[in-house]
Amino acid sequence: MASVISPVHSPIRTCQFSSLYLSSNKISPSFALLKARSLSSKASSLTFSPLPETIKPFSPVEPSGKSLRFSGWSQELRRRGSVEPPVAKAAAADAEGAEIESAAGYGKPSKSFSEKFPFLITGFFFFMWYLLNVIFNILNKKVYNYFPYPYFVSVIHLLVGVVYCLVSWSIGLPKRAPIDKEQLALLTPVAFCHALGHVMSNVSFAAVAVSFTHTIKALEPFFNASASQFVLGQHIPLSLWLSLAPVVIGVSMASLTELSFNWLGFGSAMISNIAFTYRSIYSKKAMTGMDSTNVYAYISIIALLVCIPPALLIEGPQLLQYGFRDAIAKVGLYKFLSDLFWIGMFYHLYNQLATNTLERVAPLTHAVGNVLKRVFVIGFSIVVFGNKISTQTGIGTAIAIAGVAIYSLIKANIEEQKRAAAISTS
Repeated sequence: MASVISPVHSPIRTCQFSSLYLSSNKISPSFALLKARSLSSKASSLTFSPLPETIKPFSPVEPSGKSLRFSGWSQELRRRGSVEPPVAKAAAADAEGAEIESAAGYGKPSKSFSEKFPFLITGFFFFMWYLLNVIFNILNKKVYNYFPYPYFVSVIHLLVGVVYCLVSWSIGLPKRAPIDKEQLALLTPVAFCHALGHVMSNVSFAAVAVSFTHTIKALEPFFNASASQFVLGQHIPLSLWLSLAPVVIGVSMASLTELSFNWLGFGSAMISNIAFTYRSIYSKKAMTGMDSTNVYAYISIIALLVCIPPALLIEGPQLLQYGFRDAIAKVGLYKFLSDLFWIGMFYHLYNQLATNTLERVAPLTHAVGNVLKRVFVIGFSIVVFGNKISTQTGIGTAIAIAGVAIYSLIKANIEEQKRAAAISTS
């Protein structure tokens, strides 16, 4: 009778597998991974004690809850360390986007400076926005001291910006976005309001102190809230209306005792507020899909075409008779032309940089930054020009700015709540 060879005494050592692998029971995926690792290793084979003839269903955990211990595996893992198999590690790294496998090993993809330090880039944007705004306001007022023609200067502001945009388009920085008749019709009302607000702001700058014009322009949130409530039919919370009370009171206090006050400067600043309010309304309707740089370029071109006719009609005869001649006699031709060029360049750059800055931050940061910008401009203009202000004007200006800050913070929080609610319902 042929002898029966017991599975326990079968010469399975020649293939260097434990009888554990001959079991028909399903092996867990984690243990299969360890098996694959042992196959790929060129180290000495692992040896296990023969299993009994009666093999219990395999489970990686004993009934007591303790993990099974295999001396051979424990020694091998201790010798190799706790390094995961290369395939598993590469897959995990790719899923997380943290590491990539290279021929020499593992390496992290290099990050740009802006990705490593985004707060520094945002801070730099804010700093340049404020700096360019302050330089523009100071240089602009100095030009008006010897060349008081705000309609013509407004045209120069836009003309320099348009030339800058055309040159940028010609070299592809940025690439010009095409515009059709429908988009042109949407942007034209925005550009008209932009032109009107810009010209009226310059009329006010030429007539009164820069600090007073910016104090009057602090009323812009009041006009925005009024237009939203009564023109667009949007509900404005009571908290927003109450926050505007300090703005109105502060501007009134500053206006009553402003030493440079005149109705031309006050009225033109108020018209500017209304124009910019309607610009905001039309901007919400003019969603063209373009990037902000191209939109601002097209708005500047249309606004320039709007500003040229009134400048020629209102100030053209005076400029030809004695305006240019007197300015050149006071400062010289080179300084006159260079001043006009630089105020136009600073005007365009600070507006463009303001748009780019506000795209990088949340509405709350935007609100705080806009208020601080006005504080910077008012403070620097007082120091540079030595404008004398009364105590009441100073207190009124501070109250108005504080009211704008409160309004901006409340409005930003409301917008954040709306955005969060829209995301949760979607």
